[in-house]
Amino acid sequence: MNLKLIAGAMALSAALSSFAQTHVMDVNTGKKGAPIQKTMYGIFFEDINYGADGGLYGELIKNRSFEFKQNLMGWTTFGNVNVKDDGPFERCPHYVEVTYPGHDDRRSGLQNDGFGGISLKQGDSYRLSLWAKAPQGNASIQVQLIDQVTDNDPQDFVSQELKITSGEWKKYEIILKSPKNDKEASLRITLNGKEPVCLEHISLFPVNTFKNRKNGMRADLAQALADLHPGVFRFPGGCIVEGADLDSRYQWKNTIGPVENRPINENRWQYVMKNRFSPDYYQSYGLGFFEYFQLSEDIGAEPLPVLNVGMVCQFQNKEESAHVPVDELQPYIQDCLDLIEFANGDTTTTWGHKRAEMGHPAPFNLKYIAVGNEQWEDFYFKRLKPFVKAIREKYPDIKIIGTSGPSPEGESYEHGWKAMREIGADLVDEHFYSSEEWFLNNAMRYDSYSRKGPKVFAGEYACHGVGKKWNHYETSLYEAAFMTGLERNADVVHMATYAPLFAHVKMWQWRPDMIWFDNTNMFKSVSYYVQQMYSCNKGTNVLKLTMNGKPVAGQKGQDGLYATAAADNGDGSVIVKVVNTNKTAQSVSVNLKGIKGEKTAKVTTLTCNDLNAENTIEEPEKITPKESTMTCKAGKSSTVIEDEIAPMTFKVYRIKK
Repeated sequence: MNLKLIAGAMALSAALSSFAQTHVMDVNTGKKGAPIQKTMYGIFFEDINYGADGGLYGELIKNRSFEFKQNLMGWTTFGNVNVKDDGPFERCPHYVEVTYPGHDDRRSGLQNDGFGGISLKQGDSYRLSLWAKAPQGNASIQVQLIDQVTDNDPQDFVSQELKITSGEWKKYEIILKSPKNDKEASLRITLNGKEPVCLEHISLFPVNTFKNRKNGMRADLAQALADLHPGVFRFPGGCIVEGADLDSRYQWKNTIGPVENRPINENRWQYVMKNRFSPDYYQSYGLGFFEYFQLSEDIGAEPLPVLNVGMVCQFQNKEESAHVPVDELQPYIQDCLDLIEFANGDTTTTWGHKRAEMGHPAPFNLKYIAVGNEQWEDFYFKRLKPFVKAIREKYPDIKIIGTSGPSPEGESYEHGWKAMREIGADLVDEHFYSSEEWFLNNAMRYDSYSRKGPKVFAGEYACHGVGKKWNHYETSLYEAAFMTGLERNADVVHMATYAPLFAHVKMWQWRPDMIWFDNTNMFKSVSYYVQQMYSCNKGTNVLKLTMNGKPVAGQKGQDGLYATAAADNGDGSVIVKVVNTNKTAQSVSVNLKGIKGEKTAKVTTLTCNDLNAENTIEEPEKITPKESTMTCKAGKSSTVIEDEIAPMTFKVYRIKK
């Protein structure tokens, strides 16, 4: 080995590097541009991939009210257990009667494994509640938490007797404390003695839900949402708003009031399981509109409900006859008006009173409502029009969101925008699940949009790798590049929400997704961290950032660089975001005009040298942003950020002015 030759090669490489082009960007910090809306970066929730029941919603029991099409689906029974349908709740009439099996050496009871096993944490408490009656005299049941298998025989490790008094239906509640960690536990209930007992709505929740609410959210998943500091929360979908048919559409009025009397609904996504058909995928509606509004409040986001426009999924239903006739839309329109009253009405109104009865007398201050999801063409346009008219007349301050359909370009998309202008929508919901190339080429998408008329809501988007539809690093980086165009055009784009939000690692229909989980753990995808880097560094006003007088959006001569800048009136910071999508390092010099002297910048860096890498349950923090500081130099008339940005890297610089 010739050490002199190696040393010479290294010196030559260093010399060539010193002559590499430095990309000079200019930021005018003295002139604030368009306001960046508080709703700019938000989240969109849909019950897909077991995102609600078995996911965000804290309930640990599947089919707790015996209302699935097969009433005992999710349950294993032994001895004498019979389903009956004259229970105490009108919309959930089914329950089980457990009777003596006829022999003292036998038992009667039932067992539930939850959603692929009940996850318990050592030392944590769990609230079991159920409705019961003893029709023939005082009775007793044994409530147990059991191992799935111990020495080939399920064994209990928590056991508590619950006495049921003779007479009418009554709600019972006990607290069970787990002495150990168990990812695949089960709940077992057995009859003690010979007196029969009737059981309904058997529910098990962690006591430690998000904000410690009784009908609450799984704490770690909800906290992950709060940590995004989202500006807007769109719910409940998505395609489940439409349903596979009108009977299975989402009806918000079925999702409020006592949870025991909320009817279940088939989940629209049970039919598209990618060869994993799931006949037991239902919506319990325990996570209903009251809980959505409450969660929005808890995480500091503006609520954005989406309501049915009198249409079912157009992908499945292409005939006019499948949808509600235009002259029969009044009940659907009334649902919209009633929802606004439910959210905002005082306690003397019909629906405001119902909200107060549920524990929230103060209004939720709803400002936005979306009518229809991803619908298109005249089927949609003629139905949306009377909704807009009715909402405008009664609630003129509510902003109405329409949609341009499922495609981000093309004839149908153009028709959608034309119709939304004519109908008078305030925002237009655009969806784009597109390739790497599309995201890299569309950072200037909104630069050419009209500054008049409806604003943009990028309501569903994600970069899908060609042949690689998972949350790998490369696609997340391209999302970061594309998002520079959202921020640069904040006068046009008022909202953006990545989709889908949640996915269970063993029960999913769609990917990529932002947050993945199993029954015990969760991890945040790289796309999550991209969204967080934007939402936590949003700023209040756009600042003009250019290179040679042009926006930095991956254009010719910019070597794969994308950049945007903002001012934060809150702490007086200037925020610069730069994405290098090139596979070589890029030197940048950012002149912060209007600032003078040496400054310290807080730097957040997201980088990875394996473009196919991803976070997983086993390695949840394999790729995460890293915090550091750097000194910004004093230039002749500005403060200058001088940095070499590593290949395929996203950086955020925050400098206090």
